[in-house]
Amino acid sequence: MKKILVILDGIVAKKLMKRIVESNTTENNYDVVYMNDAILPEQKPSNFTFYKFDPTSESKLAMVLDKDIHIQALVALNSKDEMLNVIKNIKARKNTLHISILDYWGIEIEDPYLNIYKGIEVLANGMVERLPNIPVMAQNIGLKQGEIMEIKIPFGSSYAYRYIGSIEQNEWKIFGLYRNERLINIKPSLILKPNDIILVIGKPRVLMQVYNAIGKSQGQFPMPFGHHLYFYLDMYIESKQRILDVIKEVKYLNNMFKSTKMIIRITRPTNVGVLDLIKESFKDDDSVLIRMDYHYEPMKKQLKNDMKKYDIGMVILTNEMFKVKEYAKEIKTLTIPIYKLGDELTGSIKKTTVLVNDINSYEQISPVIFDVASQLKTKTKIFDMDPIGEEEDKTTLLNHFENLAKIFNQKVEIISNDNNPIRELKKQTNTLQILPLKNEMFKQRFSWKFLYTNPDLISFDMKKYSQLLIPVIEE
Repeated sequence: MKKILVILDGIVAKKLMKRIVESNTTENNYDVVYMNDAILPEQKPSNFTFYKFDPTSESKLAMVLDKDIHIQALVALNSKDEMLNVIKNIKARKNTLHISILDYWGIEIEDPYLNIYKGIEVLANGMVERLPNIPVMAQNIGLKQGEIMEIKIPFGSSYAYRYIGSIEQNEWKIFGLYRNERLINIKPSLILKPNDIILVIGKPRVLMQVYNAIGKSQGQFPMPFGHHLYFYLDMYIESKQRILDVIKEVKYLNNMFKSTKMIIRITRPTNVGVLDLIKESFKDDDSVLIRMDYHYEPMKKQLKNDMKKYDIGMVILTNEMFKVKEYAKEIKTLTIPIYKLGDELTGSIKKTTVLVNDINSYEQISPVIFDVASQLKTKTKIFDMDPIGEEEDKTTLLNHFENLAKIFNQKVEIISNDNNPIRELKKQTNTLQILPLKNEMFKQRFSWKFLYTNPDLISFDMKKYSQLLIPVIEE
């Protein structure tokens, strides 16, 4: 049992005494010195011993100090003079005893055994942390530098509707989550929702960056999946003209997502002239890194190494790669967004298109839709079409889209009718389709396309337009 000396008086003494009793685990023994009966708790635990006298009296305090071996002292008093006298009295008897004091007067004492808690700063921090958009940090835990923080997920955050396993947590980690005033068990498949409060731990500098990223509603993508863009190019399966076209599109994307770097991984190079053209296209761009693979290492190995090294948030692939069985197998396992380059590459996307299917997955990708649209400077077209007349009511989801559009200050057009959504999609020009990435998309399908009615699967099989595929948790 550890022995702790507590010396209390003044306006905070009663509250402090109550807090100590409430936190009592019976693992400590407490010697409490007090002067006013008002601070005494209603119930006196058996491991508490109370002494009523003036602690500025050296002889009286000495009796308590000499009686037991205390490992720590906690002192909260009403005046600076009383505090200094008590510290002096303790030091006279136990010079190496660790003392924690509550200071309202600006006491300056250089002593490795003295911990000074500035009362005014504690009060100020507590009040400021109640304001919106202010990070809440644990003041007196660990290194006391803010390495533990509480963050509320705002509506419209790029972290909202993201499952924890998809969030890049480098030098920081989510270790707790409160939802509706209940502590929720953390697991990779848990989806963060607006108004959730997460507890995070990490380097203070990193936590402030995470706090700022969570609080922002736009300009964050590809966060929270990672920071940078990654283009994987297999020259062996692409024609020369196709390579030149996709390089133009990659350059356009790199310019639109300005807060990121672009890593271009080239494997199986077949044409030195084309390689020179690629390098020439980015020679003056410091945000682009070109890496060569002359040995044709497996895609799995390349991706694993590069994702770890470069903090990849989105992988860019040609639609030709999805036809290669070896590549499709690896693409299926990716847990970050995939930008699939279609046949029609204009170098200028005018609108983003969404064909709403199921509520669960499209709610998850909703913040990404408007974040991407804000960075590409496009209008968003959402098609809510039910030609069969058997789909669930999506009114709540559509309202959700409209609210997000206001937060992101984006233009959105919602089209609801019973037309064929795929026919409407084929009519679009200069468009990027955004849809959830699902395991079913990679399953072998019959050659008779009319057997399928799922717009996600039909869209995925189309090669005309580029698509942004966002990983989701499937129920």
